[in-house]
Amino acid sequence: MSRTPSVLFVCVENACRSQMAEAFARRLGAGRIDACSAGSRPADRVNPRAIAFMAECGYDLRDYATKPLPAFEGQTFDAVVTMGCDDACPMIPAARRVDWALPDPKSLPDDEFRDVRDEIARRVRQLVSELEMPL
Repeated sequence: MSRTPSVLFVCVENACRSQMAEAFARRLGAGRIDACSAGSRPADRVNPRAIAFMAECGYDLRDYATKPLPAFEGQTFDAVVTMGCDDACPMIPAARRVDWALPDPKSLPDDEFRDVRDEIARRVRQLVSELEMPL
């Protein structure tokens, strides 16, 4: 029996992008991918706009909480996806590292926030399919 691939999504605040990516990966890779998220300088809560715009797609982030990167210290991942946080996201051991240079949507107009959300969904779909492929 093969091991379940793991992915960590990282952004600075762990309040928008990485939370949305985690939610998409949990649903799209349900039972086939272990997904989590963290922030290098986490906010005190998930952004209410992220909660609202994910609800439009049927995702409930109300019980999600921000997490600091040190919570994952000592763990290794099959993939670590940073989300445009540049030097604010330190190196985390992973077989695969990728940076999705996506803007932080927290201050964007609603339509642009949704565009970022939809782009995250598209990229997560692709990542899940790649992680599911046997090596």
